[in-house]
Amino acid sequence: MDSLTGQLLVAMPQMMDPRFARSVVYICAHSEEAGAMGLVVNKLLQSLTMDELFTHLKLEPARRNQLNPVHFGGPVEPGRGFVLHTADYQEESTLAVSADFAVTATLDILRAIGRGEGPQRSLLALGYAGWAPGQLDAEMQANGWLSVEADAELVFDDDDDGKWQRALAKLGVDLTMLSTDAGHA
Repeated sequence: MDSLTGQLLVAMPQMMDPRFARSVVYICAHSEEAGAMGLVVNKLLQSLTMDELFTHLKLEPARRNQLNPVHFGGPVEPGRGFVLHTADYQEESTLAVSADFAVTATLDILRAIGRGEGPQRSLLALGYAGWAPGQLDAEMQANGWLSVEADAELVFDDDDDGKWQRALAKLGVDLTMLSTDAGHA
């Protein structure tokens, strides 16, 4: 299967895993040899804001958007933070995913955000979604996920509840026409 790096995965309606039901995942890396890594972009950690996280990490609180939510990035390493952001911000450890998106997992980006010098748009997530080599490909073939081109409006929009339906709409998918049984029309 071709690399899904820089794409969005959209969970099919029959996704039974509650961690991924109705989820939209930005794929940060995908290769045959290493598997895949992504961040869920439409599920929030209800118990934590960026301001609270900054206080916990003893960082200067963000000057703007202090109540920005923190996202559930996935079930792997839930204590590790990742900032998915526009490619206008770069530091040595930044992973440039595409011409429009990058990921940074350092305190330096949080400090830059706190000073108002970070990326134009960003999303902070704790944890990530990971797949072993071949696992994501198998899930795609089993109709667990659809993929769609990522765009900043969808990824960084505040309407987390609407992201799943908007991602499906980008594909022209009508939810009423989807079968919950794989292999059936």
